[in-house]
Amino acid sequence: MFREVIAGVDGKPNSRDAVALAGQLVGDGARLTLAHVYDDRSLVGADVADLERHDSLELLAREREEASVDADLVAVPARSVGAGLHEIAERREADLLVVGSCSRGALGRLLLGDDRRASLDGAPCAVAIAPSGYARAPRPIARIGVAYDGTPESEHALALARSVAEQRNSSISALTVVSVPTYSYGTMAAVDWGAVVEGMAQAARERLAGLEGVSGHVVRGVAVEELAAWSSSVDLLIVGSRGYGPVRRVVFGSTSEYLARSTECPLLVLRRGLPAVQAAGAAPASALA
Repeated sequence: MFREVIAGVDGKPNSRDAVALAGQLVGDGARLTLAHVYDDRSLVGADVADLERHDSLELLAREREEASVDADLVAVPARSVGAGLHEIAERREADLLVVGSCSRGALGRLLLGDDRRASLDGAPCAVAIAPSGYARAPRPIARIGVAYDGTPESEHALALARSVAEQRNSSISALTVVSVPTYSYGTMAAVDWGAVVEGMAQAARERLAGLEGVSGHVVRGVAVEELAAWSSSVDLLIVGSRGYGPVRRVVFGSTSEYLARSTECPLLVLRRGLPAVQAAGAAPASALA
């Protein structure tokens, strides 16, 4: 499964959710690290910087004791939480970064930023997001859900699901979402789109039927909405990432960012281009970020 897991900690309940999820995902013999990012005060003097680091390490020690986990502690100064966590993940060659959900509302995210989204953007490894309140009642990962549409990204997600399932003795379900192609809304041609979508659904069912040991499901609708609704029936949802840049995210949106705000179970997003082996350590509408 995962050999090097980083859990972002800030002393708030949402970060305790991250630690609880990290404990579920860390593999046998793997290393878990609790990481805290504090403000970079290097420009205001060494004494202030040393005090910040001391306070950060004390916070980490309290959180480790509270969670009763065996974990290394790392504190790093950075201009942003996302940049600091990415630095730690790169330094430790982590294959999984775990964070909690964002507790800010829409206005707070706009004005103060969203640490969860910053952790997702440009992450050097896979990122898992724990839903709010997860630490109060963490569920065993008995059923793993995979967003699947036959693309390489979804194949990587499925490979990782198999690796997690092997260690956790979990079942695997895959969901493909099909919908009317977006280009159809601008065409004047007389096309039977109902028949087109049914053909897409049938192709998806045949593709899913060929996946050994996987329970396949096909639904019609908007991918992000259907995946968010489906998340209530699984204990972990894994999606691939196509890694759109900032401009394309504005135009097309981001499945992973939407799901990070909407899923009822933990969400695991793979980094773009991550080989299936490293992750383990299509006609349908896209179900990927």
